[in-house]
Amino acid sequence: QVQLVESGGGLVQAGGSLRLSCAASGRTFNSYAMGWFRQAPGNERMFVAAISWTGGSTSYADSVKGRFTISRDNAKNLVYLHLNKLRPEDTAIYYCAAEASSHGTGSRNRYDYGDWGQGTQVTVSS
Repeated sequence: QVQLVESGGGLVQAGGSLRLSCAASGRTFNSYAMGWFRQAPGNERMFVAAISWTGGSTSYADSVKGRFTISRDNAKNLVYLHLNKLRPEDTAIYYCAAEASSHGTGSRNRYDYGDWGQGTQVTVSS
């Protein structure tokens, strides 16, 4: 099991930027692909971005492609999500997650993830 703690959320105006961080501890972090998901009130938890266990492969939801960037620092057990050109529709709780199986490429399916953080709120005002 891996413990995940997100930080960096907050209130920002449309067009602004934030950097979310996810600190991992527990099982070998650098053997697992990581993902970011988000959930707005009344909606399902949706895929945002994922990064492979090596960091060499990334994928993004169409709605954030070109605006968000996922990265990882395996030496520091950290995963980041850089959010640029934020829009009001990006408002949600953002969750970091670790894939259940090791050495993956980063799934878009939330059910492939076994460990989740508590989430961090991102609010974008218009």
